[in-house]
Amino acid sequence: MGRKSYKTRSTVLLRTPSRVRKLRRILIVCEGKKTEPLYFKSFPANPVVYDALDIKGVGNNTVFVVQKAIDLRDTAEKTGNPYIEVWAVFDKDDFPIEHFKQAIELAKKNRIKCAYSIESFELWYLLHFNYIDTALPRSEYIKKISLLMGKGYQKNDTGMYAFLSKRMPIALKNAFLLYDRQVQKRLEDQNPVTLVFQLVQRLMEE
Repeated sequence: MGRKSYKTRSTVLLRTPSRVRKLRRILIVCEGKKTEPLYFKSFPANPVVYDALDIKGVGNNTVFVVQKAIDLRDTAEKTGNPYIEVWAVFDKDDFPIEHFKQAIELAKKNRIKCAYSIESFELWYLLHFNYIDTALPRSEYIKKISLLMGKGYQKNDTGMYAFLSKRMPIALKNAFLLYDRQVQKRLEDQNPVTLVFQLVQRLMEE
């Protein structure tokens, strides 16, 4: 009697393909190439709000910053990897008020969020120490920040977020109070004001 042979049937487990969750990316396009990008790149991860921050420093005028944000947003959508939010960070500085207004209107029409400052981004830093509602040139901001920090302020300082982070509640309160007061005026009369606090609040949401 021959040995009975048994054929075994291999079982193949077929996995139902699951939809891979896309990264929740936030794009921040900055007017400057150093100050703003270095600051936002220092933010700690916040998986509640986003998976990654994509930060670009373009070094150009206000309208160009917004247009660049639009272009990058549209490209990301076409490639199937869209951003959940897009922010443009720019200053009034010495640009004509007409250009500044044009940038803000262009952003609104194209669903770009603005975190602008009048006159400059350094106002946000200064608000970590004191409430201020007096118009000052950028040079005065830098002098005051240097005095309050106890060292010379440098635009390429990679440690600004770490240095200021403990004072964040003060800055958010001061920036909101300033905005609440200034927003009632015409844009050209809002010096000083900064909307950077709105972007920061978004990045820190729980």
